Amino acid sequence: MQHIVIIGATSAMAEHCARLWVQASPVRLTLVGRDEARTQRVADDLRVRSPQSSVQVMTTDFVNAAAIARTVHTITELAPVDVVLIAHGVLSDQTTCQDDVLACDTALQVNGVSPVLFAEAFAAQMAAANGGTLALIGSVAGDRGRKSNYVYGAAKGLVTRYAQGLQHRFAHTPIKIILIKPGPTATAMTAHLPQRGLASVEAVAATIVQGIAQGKAVIYAPKKWAVIMMIIIHLPAFIFNKLDI
Repeated sequence: MQHIVIIGATSAMAEHCARLWVQASPVRLTLVGRDEARTQRVADDLRVRSPQSSVQVMTTDFVNAAAIARTVHTITELAPVDVVLIAHGVLSDQTTCQDDVLACDTALQVNGVSPVLFAEAFAAQMAAANGGTLALIGSVAGDRGRKSNYVYGAAKGLVTRYAQGLQHRFAHTPIKIILIKPGPTATAMTAHLPQRGLASVEAVAATIVQGIAQGKAVIYAPKKWAVIMMIIIHLPAFIFNKLDI
């Protein structure tokens, strides 16, 4: 039975990915969250959907490096890991981050440093086992800094560069490193934004699960964002700086 670990299991994207995995076949799931009650509710729902699957819940401090290391060690000691999905994050408010350096620090830690620390801990275990798939959810916001969300974008840019480095490190091994770049998606994290044009979380999760199964190096979800961001990345500064984005 495949062992899948989800870090940030209460996020909407992660929960819908988990539903697709248990619907496809029985799996062993380890769900890691910050809030035990919320994480347990996700686990209970998955157990109803797939009684044959094994679903375990763990909680930890997501911004404490020692706690992250202990959590990953505990998970990998219990059973070999086949797939890890690192999915946690918060859509930080740019104006708040500009005005409050503590809020800026939290945004960078939760969205950038924390996912990287989890990934590095799992990467060490996968290197020792010489196998596994490690998928990190970044964002299209990490492709180019924009005034509307550059603190969040900087954190996701860190995830992007880190994932690229891991891909280079493991290029000639069986280990797969997958970088996921969702565009704006209709989740609780974006509930305060205009909903028109946002992708459905179900569609984004389907793209993620399919891309992980195929071992794609980079997954844009929806796929149209690959083209959109290619254009934005290559816009000359004198044009880009005129845009209100």
